[in-house]
Amino acid sequence: MSHPHPELKAAPPLAEGGLRVIALGGLGEIGRNMTVFEHAGKLLIVDCGVLFPEETQPGVDVILPDFTSIRDRLDDIVAVVLTHGHEDHIGGVPYLLRERRDIPVVGSKLTLAFLEAKLKEHGIRPRTVRVREGDRRGFGPFDCEFVAVNHSIPDSLAVAIRTRAGLVLHTGDFKMDQFPLDDRITDLRAFARLGEEGVDLFLTDSTNAEVPGFTTSERELNPAIEQVMRTAPRRVIVSSFASHVHRIQQVLDAAHQHGRKVAFVGRSMVRNMGIARDLGYLKVPSGLVVSTKELEKLPDHKITLVCTGSQGEPMAALSRMANRDHVIRIGKGDTVLLASSLIPGNENAIYRVINGLTRWGAHVVHKGNAKVHVSGHASAGELVYCYNIVKPRNVMPVHGEWRHLRANADLAIRTGVDPDRVVIAEDGVVVDLVDGRASITGKVPAGNVYVDGMEVGGATEASLKDRLTLASEGVVTVVAIVDADTGALAEAPDFLARGFVHDDTTFEPVIPVIEKTLATAAEEGVGDARQLEQLIARAVANWAFRAHRRKPLIIPVIIDA
Repeated sequence: MSHPHPELKAAPPLAEGGLRVIALGGLGEIGRNMTVFEHAGKLLIVDCGVLFPEETQPGVDVILPDFTSIRDRLDDIVAVVLTHGHEDHIGGVPYLLRERRDIPVVGSKLTLAFLEAKLKEHGIRPRTVRVREGDRRGFGPFDCEFVAVNHSIPDSLAVAIRTRAGLVLHTGDFKMDQFPLDDRITDLRAFARLGEEGVDLFLTDSTNAEVPGFTTSERELNPAIEQVMRTAPRRVIVSSFASHVHRIQQVLDAAHQHGRKVAFVGRSMVRNMGIARDLGYLKVPSGLVVSTKELEKLPDHKITLVCTGSQGEPMAALSRMANRDHVIRIGKGDTVLLASSLIPGNENAIYRVINGLTRWGAHVVHKGNAKVHVSGHASAGELVYCYNIVKPRNVMPVHGEWRHLRANADLAIRTGVDPDRVVIAEDGVVVDLVDGRASITGKVPAGNVYVDGMEVGGATEASLKDRLTLASEGVVTVVAIVDADTGALAEAPDFLARGFVHDDTTFEPVIPVIEKTLATAAEEGVGDARQLEQLIARAVANWAFRAHRRKPLIIPVIIDA
């Protein structure tokens, strides 16, 4: 099993007739999936998503893949193929199209509809190519065939990419629900047919590779959802991803069955469900969906609200309800149904919302106490099935954190794939398929690119470090008036502190420290204000740590007297 090595160098030029595969996101993390395929001087991109920030990244809206390695080759991109319409696969497309507007964007009907609605907000009209399962399309030297796969959003596709270097099969996100709500199952017959042809490189979804057995069918949630609709004494508030059409379909059907009306709450939910309904993916019984205004006239036991915020996002509807910051006031007798997973890293935020809702008297039904969620990803049993059907020559696990990639690699090896042909890569690691063998040949830059308000890439690791310091340690501004002739203090310095333990006397002990620093600087002939500021900052920082065990951000200001 080949592993990435931190000491990897820049990759050499691609061998004649070879295929290069570089993930710029989605490896070692859950999100911002993006894979670049290079062959015969052209680039094909599969997916371009975003990653949502963690608590250690304050002020960041989303995190993008790093386009540095393809920026001077934008004209070589023949297409961006989107496997499905989730944010972690399409969220980065507006930022890529800002760099080159006319890149053709390829996807299924629902995926493109979700993308176009998103691009409208960015003022971009994309060049789109609509495909469906069974289609074969050529983009430059890449011949792409699209295969139906089942996932937690309709219209998902796997893509088989044929080049002179060999045949690659990329599953996208998928599972093998045998009884999907739309009767569109993962096309294992196509997987088998491609396996017969000979799959040289198999890129497989690793998200659930650690979970034994098979992922439960979406239909098995029906009893739990139905029970909530039947037994809830007052309103039912359902929170789900704004793109989980199948889950919301089950909620609509159960509400209808029990004589409840439904209203969508939250901009993304209203927008996406409108699109899904218009395109026929969401079947809405007539008269079932009403506006929030009309709901006010109905008795509580006839009301169902469908909103966003199942991950505890601070600005989403559900968090605001928990914080009493929303027009919908949660109260005693209300039932809240969290029909979603706990994405790694979001657990605390979600439990905070559950506790907030419970405090106002709501009964909260969630994955922990009822069968109200199934995953959108294949578990180990399904992955093994795929390896046995496809019999790939080389395997590269994608979409997952380290533990998921490793578990997926182990499954491939257990089905008989040669361990030397199972490649575990990280973002930016270059994998070349040459003469039928996949191997790691180098790496390209693939850092985090932070979107902060209107600014892309403005926030850096260093500025986030400053923000965390500000949040946890506080800030101290030192204003020192220095006599230009002697280099000594003209008067006692002023200290302005925020978020740092202090009263009027706190900073008295540091004044002699500053005087001593300035005296030493004068002796050594250091008179440059910038250098003096750095010396003072270091002296005050050392004092703050010694005296208070704190590391505040120090902002020194020197004024010549």
